[in-house]
Amino acid sequence: MSSNRFLKLAGMTASIATKATKHTLSSLVGSEEDRQKSRSEMLQSVGIQIADTLGEMKGAVMKVGQIASQYKDVFPPEVAKALEKLQKDAPPMPFAVIKKQVENELKQPLEQLFHHFDEQPFASASIGQVHRAILTTGEAVVVKVQYPEIDSNIDSDLKQVRMALKIAGVINMDKALQDKIFAEIRDSLYDELDYTKEAQNLAIFAHFHKDDDGIIIPKVFHSHSSKRVLTLSEELGEKLETASTWDNAVKQKLAKNLFRFSAGQLFKLYRVHCDPHPGNFAFRADGSLVAYDFGGIKSYSYDEVALFERFAIHCLTGDVTAVEQDLVTLGMKKDPENLPAEFYDDWLQIGLKPYGFTQLFNLSQHQPYDFGKSQTHHEIIAEAKKSLKYWQKFQPSPKTMMLDRTISGQYWNLVNLGVTIDLSILMKEYIHLEKLP
Repeated sequence: MSSNRFLKLAGMTASIATKATKHTLSSLVGSEEDRQKSRSEMLQSVGIQIADTLGEMKGAVMKVGQIASQYKDVFPPEVAKALEKLQKDAPPMPFAVIKKQVENELKQPLEQLFHHFDEQPFASASIGQVHRAILTTGEAVVVKVQYPEIDSNIDSDLKQVRMALKIAGVINMDKALQDKIFAEIRDSLYDELDYTKEAQNLAIFAHFHKDDDGIIIPKVFHSHSSKRVLTLSEELGEKLETASTWDNAVKQKLAKNLFRFSAGQLFKLYRVHCDPHPGNFAFRADGSLVAYDFGGIKSYSYDEVALFERFAIHCLTGDVTAVEQDLVTLGMKKDPENLPAEFYDDWLQIGLKPYGFTQLFNLSQHQPYDFGKSQTHHEIIAEAKKSLKYWQKFQPSPKTMMLDRTISGQYWNLVNLGVTIDLSILMKEYIHLEKLP
């Protein structure tokens, strides 16, 4: 790690330690309400400081911040909310840096590799940026270029971020679970940094979706790709903001393709594209969907997918005893001690609503859900506050972490798309409801 990089992260950690100490001292006096207010204010301040520091830096730390903002069950809401700003495009690297990286990776001058290469990127993120180009053979392509030395900083970056979060008391879990969570994040980051793996993923997913007319996967140009450079066919489409202005009939086609994209991969391929950020999709007026960025892929075993399906069926049937046991098996509930049925009923009522079910555990009652007016995310926050006394019985699960990220991301895609659709019909394609009694 460069000395400047280390000093920035170490300075952030030291500042957070000071804030945490002040909070600890102030919590020795005052009412419980005052202590809760003080902790919330401390977490807000910590979240803003982490977001500001990581936002100035490329690489793993910024990517960790982006991931953290999507895990509402791993980090306190005050911290996750502050980190949401890291989801926006990062400032681009100078073109000279990008040109040198491409030439070092592909072992040829840029002018010999491409007929034309746009100096300005059309997208930039935490670990790389994307440029439009034209090959010498005339094909229009996009070139994904990884920033230099990103992979050499991952372990030290993660260590610093973890230390800062631990000092602030942000990670409320034992060390063994922390190790598993951060190992999952670390493995995900290393996978995303290996563009040869992403090229393999693209081939696998392209084959899987070859009969899905509404899902387009870019083609890899292996002659112009390496571990840190990935050249793909240019597949054009509009941004989500534009798609949100289209007729609902078109938006329904897009929503169905988004749903089938994730659910189909999970239940039929046992691999899932785990970064459904809206920037990783392009939308077409015929209802088709272009998918990008296949670096963040999570694979599951047959038994794990069978458990996910069984859990979904138990939720749909309202079998709270089985739901509770599933949560223990998934590692989300610490012990098998029974909680009141009403606790699960309330959560299931909230969770099933976006899928079109209007009455709890009555599968014959369903109707289109207006995602543009969805209050589900607000209802979850309100219910979480009501259920605080039970939270010590639950914990984040490495087994479901990437899946949670996927489901949450697709929910927000549908909200921002503003579609009205009955997803209960689509669920029957993947959840075998004929198993229901």
